[in-house]
Amino acid sequence: MSTIPRPALALGLAGLLPFVWGVATLLSPALAEAGLRVLGPRFVGPFVLIAYGRVILCFMAGVLWGFAAQGAPGQWRGYALSVMPALWAFFFVGGGPVQALWALLTGFVLLLAMDAQFGQWGLTPRWWMTLRLLLTAGVVLCLGAGLWLA
Repeated sequence: MSTIPRPALALGLAGLLPFVWGVATLLSPALAEAGLRVLGPRFVGPFVLIAYGRVILCFMAGVLWGFAAQGAPGQWRGYALSVMPALWAFFFVGGGPVQALWALLTGFVLLLAMDAQFGQWGLTPRWWMTLRLLLTAGVVLCLGAGLWLA
């Protein structure tokens, strides 16, 4: 198994911080109040989980598009799969915090399956699934906590 490059690991883990912040503001009313005062309502509680989750799901669609551009076997399948996370975010993330968090949690689990498929096609670096498993676990835990606390 290949080692995850330090920049990819560091930036990937840093990308979990908004998810952790969202859960922290759900756990701590004082932190939520401070965040509300300093950052505004979009950046606390389930709102930051939903907004950031939607952004990251769309970002990951772009990553998959880049993999598809390398020439996946059955290239149409690769491109079609790569747009699914963004379409999922557009069509299913909404309808209130609980429904949006469920849709995001489901979207990230489905994204992991897509990552695995691109890996099977040989389009990802060897370390990709190790990183994706780690980051997806963090995202799913935070979204799950958001559902439980919301």
